[in-house]
Amino acid sequence: MKEDWKPLRQLAMVIDLNKCIGCQTCTVACKTLWTDEEGMEHMYWNSVNTQPGRGTPRDWEGMGGGFENDVPRAGRLPSISEFGDVPRYDYERVFSEGHGEKEFLRPKKRPDWMFNWDEDQGAGVFPNSYFFYLPRLCNHCTYPACAEACPIKAISKRKEDGIVLIDQDKCKGYRFCMEACPYKKIYYNYVTRTSQKCIFCFPRVDKGVAQACARQCPGRVRFVGYLDDERGPIHRLVNQWKVALPLHPEYGTEANIYYVPPIGPLRNTEDGNFDPSQPRIPTEYLVSLFGANVKPAIETLQTEMDKRRRGEKSELLEILIGWRWPDDFFSHLTKDPVEAGGGLS
Repeated sequence: MKEDWKPLRQLAMVIDLNKCIGCQTCTVACKTLWTDEEGMEHMYWNSVNTQPGRGTPRDWEGMGGGFENDVPRAGRLPSISEFGDVPRYDYERVFSEGHGEKEFLRPKKRPDWMFNWDEDQGAGVFPNSYFFYLPRLCNHCTYPACAEACPIKAISKRKEDGIVLIDQDKCKGYRFCMEACPYKKIYYNYVTRTSQKCIFCFPRVDKGVAQACARQCPGRVRFVGYLDDERGPIHRLVNQWKVALPLHPEYGTEANIYYVPPIGPLRNTEDGNFDPSQPRIPTEYLVSLFGANVKPAIETLQTEMDKRRRGEKSELLEILIGWRWPDDFFSHLTKDPVEAGGGLS
């Protein structure tokens, strides 16, 4: 039963796509902290993809999974090549066999797809081309399709904060979870023969430290907190202002990673002016990503931006600007990782 998955509280994240510059600092922070062991070379528990784009794994949006009318929807298993080939370099020839003065380091085999292969490409035609960055990670869904699909119950959802975890001692590597996840954010370790994914930095959370991807973001793009905390930024952005939306809500999992949709620049006209009635990023495309609620969300954002331009105050923009970084995580996740100890940094 779906109701069995309801936690006592739900820890969630909001990502403001209007501030993300695609620097990949969050990706590097996650990669160096959690996925630097053997068998994890192809894993990017956190990734920042360019939209519109094919993403990672390649064309993940067409791989199925999730729920439709509360019934599990069939999905397919992404291959390791769709996640992106891990290049193997000819170190021996260049560095050990004396060819370094005439040859440079290159992959032994030219890959046809890699992580962020289509970065910064986007869509549209100059001068109205466009793209934006979309950070993605496990959504720690309220109704995790991955857990429903696991026949040995190796995937659980913590009652105290809703973080979804895979028990590495129980997992048998059947990979039904990878098929069922509609966001395709579960990876398979070919060395340990287990499924692995983002753990929402629960060892840090347990010690009052914010997730590495959020804490190390130079643009203060990410907000973290509990959905029921009326004083925190998550509740206000998701439930009060309703400008933070889940990705592909039609998947039926009630994802707990939310996004403030990108507004983008105005469209250029043929005479070189701007057309304020036409957004550069097509609204229809944003609807396909975030659902119909993206339209009132964008209207709210534009209304509040207009207020600031007139010199008026805006509570919403005060939250989104993030003047003080502890406000992004509120009081319960502001400890320094070094001081908290335990190899969290």
